[in-house]
Amino acid sequence: MEDIYQTNSLSFKNKKDGLINFRTVSYVLGILVLVEAGLFAICAGISAIYHESSYICFVWAILINIGIGGVMILAGNRKSNIVSRRDGYCIVSISWILFTLLGMLPFYLSGYIPSVTDAFFETMSGFTTTGATILNDIESLPHGLLFWRSFTQWIGGLGIVLFTIALLPLFSGSSQQLFLSEATGVTHDKIHPKIKVMARYLWLIYIGLTLLEVVLLMFGGMNLFDALCQAFATTAT
Repeated sequence: MEDIYQTNSLSFKNKKDGLINFRTVSYVLGILVLVEAGLFAICAGISAIYHESSYICFVWAILINIGIGGVMILAGNRKSNIVSRRDGYCIVSISWILFTLLGMLPFYLSGYIPSVTDAFFETMSGFTTTGATILNDIESLPHGLLFWRSFTQWIGGLGIVLFTIALLPLFSGSSQQLFLSEATGVTHDKIHPKIKVMARYLWLIYIGLTLLEVVLLMFGGMNLFDALCQAFATTAT
């Protein structure tokens, strides 16, 4: 017996048997890589506003992400809209590593963190909202890199929430019981609206708290850029 949970673009199939559909995994991960390229573009814009040469490292990172993401999408299977439980675990696990490997490019390419290991650690620390750093003088970083460093923490805080609420309940595990306690069998009519509404509220609350903190920090005398960076880092935790 299989349980299929419908979403807008993908179906999540709870199936005990079967292999991982790597083409589907590749397609979804490729989309995520392109999303990260868009995040790099925001940071490149910050660097351009402050007339910093570090925008070049973001441009290279964008091009690399577009290349890798494009290849993964082309190698993937967009015709299949079925994501099995194993596919979901694979996507979630690889996405963190892939986001970090590509997310460290601005630090490494700029030369401010010349060690691959250190750049990886700094980026992973951000995405996991750990707060640890290898930098002795964080303020010496250009505005674009400072923004990206804080942005990784904000993205990580939001990402963990969305992965937990939107992905894990569709598979097996304790979190599933929170959503399927009142449903059995084919449950897409009950579970999908709940996930959609909850994800929307999480987005609104998360962004709202961030903007509120930015406003309060600016009232306290902090400039917009510093307020954004501080809000990104603290709201995520």
